[in-house]
Amino acid sequence: MNPTSLQTDEFTALRRILDDRWTCRQFTPDQIPRDTIEALLQLAQRTPSWCNTQPWQVVITEGAGTDRFREALVQHVATATPEPDFVFPAQYAGVYRDRRRECGLRLYDSVGIVKGDHQGTMRQALRNFELFDAPHVAIVTTEADLGVYGAIDCGLYIGTFLLAAQSLGLGAAPQAALASYSPFLRTYFDLPDNRRVIAAISFGHPDTDHAVNTFRTSRADLDRVATWHTD
Repeated sequence: MNPTSLQTDEFTALRRILDDRWTCRQFTPDQIPRDTIEALLQLAQRTPSWCNTQPWQVVITEGAGTDRFREALVQHVATATPEPDFVFPAQYAGVYRDRRRECGLRLYDSVGIVKGDHQGTMRQALRNFELFDAPHVAIVTTEADLGVYGAIDCGLYIGTFLLAAQSLGLGAAPQAALASYSPFLRTYFDLPDNRRVIAAISFGHPDTDHAVNTFRTSRADLDRVATWHTD
């Protein structure tokens, strides 16, 4: 059977959104209207979850609230030690190292950072904590008692959030970097002790003229990720 005969309008629309989505690393300062953000959140709320627990909660900044948070975060990171709620990867080996390296090299090439430019690399990394100049950021947390499955559900939520932003013509950047300073986020936003920080998502209108937004990452071929058992 010709695979194209299976493609519905819904399949085509979802494929286009997935193909077109990219991580925005430079935003314009323009605020997103509250009703647009609420529409995005309503779409993200349709995310499936284990036993329909919907463990995600989000803090959204806007206006001066984003600017104050950005300033406080940058100051904190300058002297603090990372304390993520969830252990970061122990290492990137094999194909995972290769994929990570590809992404990093394309990012650095886009902004003119050459191999061995450690100051440039650090400067680009610190852009995470400046939220890439985004007018908004979402802090995504899960319930501590739900453990790894709550975190998995929140990962699904982040994916839906990113696709919803793309469907609305917005740019977004999922950022584990902010979760490196989870105690600070909990204190700053007065989060309960039972909430664990998963990640942040900076979002807004993408600056499409900036070089950092010109590169794209690849995806592995299907035969690298899917195994068929027929007997």
